[in-house]
Amino acid sequence: MNLPESLSMATKTLTGNRLRSALTMLGIIIGNASVITMVGLGEGAQRFVNDELETLGPNVLFVIPGNRETRQLGSLNVPRTLVLADAVAIAEQVPSVNGVAPETSARQLVTFRNRNANVNAVGVTPDFLTVRSFEMAHGRFISDLDVTRNAQVAVLGGTLSQRLFDDQPALGQTLRVGGVTVEVVGVLEPKGSNLGLDYDDAVLLPLTTQANRLAGGERSPYGLDVAFIAVSARDRASMATAEFQITNLLRLRHNIRDEDDFYINSQDTLLNIAGTITGALTLLLAAIAGISLFVGGIGIMNIMLVSVRERTQEIGLRKAIGASQGDILGQFLIEAIILSVAGGIIGTGLGVSGILLIGVLTPFAASIAPGAIILTVSISGGIGLFFGVFPARQAAKLDPIVALRTA
Repeated sequence: MNLPESLSMATKTLTGNRLRSALTMLGIIIGNASVITMVGLGEGAQRFVNDELETLGPNVLFVIPGNRETRQLGSLNVPRTLVLADAVAIAEQVPSVNGVAPETSARQLVTFRNRNANVNAVGVTPDFLTVRSFEMAHGRFISDLDVTRNAQVAVLGGTLSQRLFDDQPALGQTLRVGGVTVEVVGVLEPKGSNLGLDYDDAVLLPLTTQANRLAGGERSPYGLDVAFIAVSARDRASMATAEFQITNLLRLRHNIRDEDDFYINSQDTLLNIAGTITGALTLLLAAIAGISLFVGGIGIMNIMLVSVRERTQEIGLRKAIGASQGDILGQFLIEAIILSVAGGIIGTGLGVSGILLIGVLTPFAASIAPGAIILTVSISGGIGLFFGVFPARQAAKLDPIVALRTA
């Protein structure tokens, strides 16, 4: 028997039992849809995280107080080992650095007339704009003179400006930040959150104003402490050099002989960490979803075994008129493969629809991986072949005389 005849017979057999064929394919359909959707979700999450990290700015290093192990343990007391003077020293003494932007922040109540907002009041310096790749929508940014004079001026994020002023101009307005009255001198272009801080919904002040007029509590004996220092290298090739030079400079300034009281994260490091985490989650989700493919294969084997018992007379007649064991084996294998491939195609359509729906309902961009689609359809076909072998062999081994008597 040739292949076209086998395909024709298999198709007629399966379409003759539509309900049973549909229920048999259901496991494969669900498995394929689940795997493709989970892989797409994982890749969408990875792309979302990468896009968020890209907003940190190009070629940026982050100098963070405390050693890495202490911060990873989640200590309640954030170390105060970096001060404004460290940032000034980096800017003046590290030749591979293009800009330095120390930051400090605290939650404050911002009030304008009868409107209130509890947001982050972020202390920054003029280099913040270039180092962190922000742009002004209106007005000007904080100047060196503002920092020197502890000036009571503020730059608002776009979201906060909308919350307080609606569509009215924010420039020149005065508002209260904590207990301090400040004048709005600028509004930032929207950019979104990064490093856990939404600058669109924050008020930016001169770093000295934020520290001296708003932030309470003890100060470092070495100067005005900062939450972290963002440093932009001259180019990507200079990042390793900049990290090495900053490390040596701070070790000298802090008289460190053993363990550092700071650590440096680069954008590449953060991207690698995020990629590892999201990649592992994607693999885990795909593996969990893949279990349903295995269950679907067992369903195919179960139904095919039932089909062999029901079609004993057919098998006996075909063998009696000259069909070989290979013909019978091929017939049942083709039926199993058709069921699994058809289920894989339908499941792929549902999976792609699920990914598109995720793109609409979540911030994750729809990501349809052709490789994942090809792989899952191939796997589903392989599952049909694998789980169809045993029932097909059972059918091929039937003795025609015994089969006819049994029928």
